[in-house]
Amino acid sequence: MSSTGYRQMMEYSLELGPIRPPSEAYSLLIRTTVNCPWNRCKFCHIYKGKKFRLRSVEEIKQDILTARAIQDQIKELSGKSGYGGSEKEVAIGLLNNPPSEAIYNVALWLYGGGESAFLQDANTLIMRTHELAEVIRFLKETLPSITRITSYARSKTAAKKSLEELTELRDAGLSRLHIGLESGYDPVLEYMDKGVTAAEHIAGGRKVVESGISLSEYVLLGVGGKQMWREHATQTARVLSEIDPDFIRVRTLTIKEGMPLYEEVANGNFKRLTDEETVAEEKLLLQHLDCHSNYVSDHITNLLQEIEGKLPEDKARMLAVIERFQSLSAGERDNFRVGRRVGIYTALDDLYDPRRNQLVEQIMPELKQDGNGIDEDKIYALMERFI
Repeated sequence: MSSTGYRQMMEYSLELGPIRPPSEAYSLLIRTTVNCPWNRCKFCHIYKGKKFRLRSVEEIKQDILTARAIQDQIKELSGKSGYGGSEKEVAIGLLNNPPSEAIYNVALWLYGGGESAFLQDANTLIMRTHELAEVIRFLKETLPSITRITSYARSKTAAKKSLEELTELRDAGLSRLHIGLESGYDPVLEYMDKGVTAAEHIAGGRKVVESGISLSEYVLLGVGGKQMWREHATQTARVLSEIDPDFIRVRTLTIKEGMPLYEEVANGNFKRLTDEETVAEEKLLLQHLDCHSNYVSDHITNLLQEIEGKLPEDKARMLAVIERFQSLSAGERDNFRVGRRVGIYTALDDLYDPRRNQLVEQIMPELKQDGNGIDEDKIYALMERFI
């Protein structure tokens, strides 16, 4: 790509938020709100110390127009750069050497097909319904290749919206909402300062499902700690079964400095689960789920990321993965845990790859405590790299 093309690209800027779900990796990111209106959850550090604000519809529309301008520039460059009009080839070049974060955002979106958009930040649903619908319609009109529009939301906000409002958003083009359920057990929700009850989770989730908007509910494995893990598992399963969302997505609690929960661990108020205890919790969760959701383990913090399937028909197969792990010898379980946490293993079968197994065995002595067992604090530290 010519230096002139890069200079032209550098003129464009977009306001972008810090996160999006893994499933939205190739979505165009459009920031509609800034930071989190609640921002008190003990297990989250993303928005701490940052003030929430709503962006105006005009601000958001300007960013959408900027995204279109970047797309048009990429189209123009694709015709001039000897790529035979291939936007994807130009996008690859930009991803390898992006002039800015804004250009990277649009290039990645085009590389992924240019069909989806994700509205940031933590709770877009807090916008006035007619304004959010206006933004969604404008996005689809301005970038007509987009066929799927998704966003984060809070259960409490969804519960406060009328069914008519949610239906209006669906009709405007809102395809899916990602909601952080985390737990369905009220004492856990209260301790973590989630700002929502199990009943509100159910009310908000069911209303989203009834509106026809696809719903992804996120479960945080380990958030009950050693004190409440059983209740967390069974009550979360109860709440999810009542909601019956399209997707249940699991993450494993990971704690780092900057989270209020970090201090709770330091002062002994919260006792973390080990990997093996978390696996037992997930087993209990799965055993009690009675719904028709897609169960997805799409985060690297999960030990057994291969536990995925459609409920109820794949429940036995998913539980078999857990039982297979639990049936391993103590040494094999430790080997697998280390292999997963350093990124050598992705699935249980990798244990039997001689090359990978040998690499893990070479690493394991560095992670052992004074006795022969694995140092759990070192495992936690490895997990922290991914959040």
